[in-house]
Amino acid sequence: MNTAPNHFPLNAWYAAAYDVEVGRSLLARTVCNQKLVLYRQTDGRVAALEDACWHRLLPLSMGRLDGDEVVCGYHGLVFNAEGRCTHMPSQESINPAACVRRFPLAEKHRFVWVWPGDPALADEALIPDLHWNHDPAWAGDGKMIRVKCDYRLVIDNLMDLTHETFVHGSSIGNRAVAEAPFVATHGERMATVTRWMEGIEAPPFWAGQIRQARGYSGPVDRWQIIRFEAPCTVAIDVGVAPAGSGAPQGDRSQGVNGMVLNTITPETDNTCLYFWAFARNYSLNEQRLTHQLREGVAGIFREDELVLEAQQKAIEEHPDHKFYNLNIDAGAMWARRLIDRQVDAERGAPGAGSSVIPIRRAG
Repeated sequence: MNTAPNHFPLNAWYAAAYDVEVGRSLLARTVCNQKLVLYRQTDGRVAALEDACWHRLLPLSMGRLDGDEVVCGYHGLVFNAEGRCTHMPSQESINPAACVRRFPLAEKHRFVWVWPGDPALADEALIPDLHWNHDPAWAGDGKMIRVKCDYRLVIDNLMDLTHETFVHGSSIGNRAVAEAPFVATHGERMATVTRWMEGIEAPPFWAGQIRQARGYSGPVDRWQIIRFEAPCTVAIDVGVAPAGSGAPQGDRSQGVNGMVLNTITPETDNTCLYFWAFARNYSLNEQRLTHQLREGVAGIFREDELVLEAQQKAIEEHPDHKFYNLNIDAGAMWARRLIDRQVDAERGAPGAGSSVIPIRRAG
């Protein structure tokens, strides 16, 4: 497993915050080892600047807002939303070099996205599709977790859901997940893992959801369709329907459907910001259920957080250890390969230095 530093592309959109996190105060965030300060201007637009004053490098997030401008908390230099200094104390002339970097920014799908790479390449059409997060046909909410691990470990975790059997056995996991066959496919920027489990006993979480929403108890057909979009977004189509009601053939009308929305932002080499949400297309007006699901999923992801941080620590303690992939790692392997291609392209060596290890087969 390649855990070399800075193994993330810079020419990509990364979630820096939920929209509700950014207001009329200075919010410090680190994205791809770059320290940012975010704030919302008086017209509602969000600005993202380098979090270091041009003068003596004090973080601007330690200053204050004055209208749409940031006042440094050390010597009072003032910077506008474009990053240009508009005032220097005790002098009339302003050094034209006095500016801080402004980062391309966009708001979409309830996230504030930042582009840490070449501003000329910041195409908003490349923002990952997480439209369920604000679609009126769906209801849901989410949170952000700071996880002390390489962001790719979170992607590995999401691309192989067989771990549900062992890590989340009291909620969403059962033996069927670990044993069910799956299909893995890929494209230039996408990788997909599809798993159907037909005629099984629903795990506790899904048994409760279909009983509450549809009044059904009994065997179910369950699906997990995991879609990775490079470099770090995973949308998982999940749900259950009464066994034999036609869900595998496309009719999910008698079941319950959720979308687990995940986008993971590298913070430093070995820490990341994990933004997630759970959206559903049933019982849309039940705010209590939205709250219960958010807190319940938060507990499930807390179990993942403990595993991922322990894994990161073990990797650092065994820097020369080689990992081998199993068949269940096919989706994660393709996700890493797509990330590698983006990183290698930025380094001028497309296709070189892949971190993917072929599946080790018995015999």
